[in-house]
Amino acid sequence: MSAGEEAAPAQPQKPQEEQKPQDEKPAAPAEEPKKEEAEAAAAPEQEEKPAAAAEEAAAAPAEPPQPEVTYKSLVLSGHGGYDKVKLQTKKGQPKPKAGELLIRVRACGLNFSDLLARQGVSDRLPSMPVSLGMECAGIVEELGEGVTERQVGDKVMVFSRYGLWQELVTVPANRTYVMPEGMSFEEGAGLLVNYITAYMVLLDFGNLKPKQSILVHMAAGGVGTAVVQLSKTVKDVTIFGTASGAKHEALKENGVTHPIDYRTTDYVEEVRKISPKGVDIVLDPLGGSDTSKGYSLLKPMGKLVIYGAANLLTGQKKNIMALAKSWWNQFSINAMQLIGSNKAVCGFLLGRLDEETEMLTDIVATLLDLYKQGKIKPKIDSVYPFEQVGDAMRQMQEKKNIGKIILVPEVQKEEEKKEEN
Repeated sequence: MSAGEEAAPAQPQKPQEEQKPQDEKPAAPAEEPKKEEAEAAAAPEQEEKPAAAAEEAAAAPAEPPQPEVTYKSLVLSGHGGYDKVKLQTKKGQPKPKAGELLIRVRACGLNFSDLLARQGVSDRLPSMPVSLGMECAGIVEELGEGVTERQVGDKVMVFSRYGLWQELVTVPANRTYVMPEGMSFEEGAGLLVNYITAYMVLLDFGNLKPKQSILVHMAAGGVGTAVVQLSKTVKDVTIFGTASGAKHEALKENGVTHPIDYRTTDYVEEVRKISPKGVDIVLDPLGGSDTSKGYSLLKPMGKLVIYGAANLLTGQKKNIMALAKSWWNQFSINAMQLIGSNKAVCGFLLGRLDEETEMLTDIVATLLDLYKQGKIKPKIDSVYPFEQVGDAMRQMQEKKNIGKIILVPEVQKEEEKKEEN
């Protein structure tokens, strides 16, 4: 026994009679631990697992929070100058209702009606603040309940009375039209308003026929360009078109037979020099005294179609004198005078036809067939980002454009355009 160890106490011996006889069966093995005891023994191990998982979760990098959805919107805050249309960033993603689509807008059209609305001369808008814009082109991102005629990813053109100058819009599916292969978003945004207007004033109301003649004002603008292109689908049509002298070469290239500089000459006299009897159709987007002049230029069985009041735009803001002058010079005629003159007078406003979806769908189908045949093609004058909407409106109001002015939420790089095409 080594030092420091104590002797173990002796174990008492069992009495001899308690010992089992040798011929008795061996004792049964010890019982397995009870279920409760096993669970109690395993409990510490189970408690360690959640703790370890918590430690691992704490050590793993946390997922970054999802950024809030925002989108750009051009909003009319009040009537007046170019500064009344402001770029805003809206939060949250619009949700399409039943029968609607969510569109990611890639391009928007600018029209004279937007300029009139900004000045407070148009009554097509609800209360402000409100987004302008009657046409756009983009990609379908989400379908509302019950929509089956469109699919996510479709490239579409959209027509509405207002509200399309936004990066995201929800619109009824029946006011969208699938873009044909090869059409750019800029072309899609420049087709609907101009070409529907041109088609209806020239071919529906005007009923243009071979060997007839027409006078179209603002012939270098969006509608004017569309009218000239559609006129060329009819044989032997003579086209008189007014525009400033600097645009005459472009007018001839587009198909205008006789360009007239309205700033330096009297267009009535110029038309009479070439066609003493006048013309068969006058398309008037000007209003005021020009409507009376147009009526005077009509041949017997001629048609005057009034579809605008551009003469009211004399500056950034509404001009009371211009309104009074236009009202004073307003063309007026009664039914008996029309009977005696063998002439027709028609009025057209596309913004009042937005509910006529079946009619518009038929016309757009015809226009897209002409586009595919290469007979019509929107001419794009310029493309402005939303941030430069004031410059875009000035370009149109000062009549510097030749063709369509387009607004875009983001300016695309050439590589992105090529990938889309």
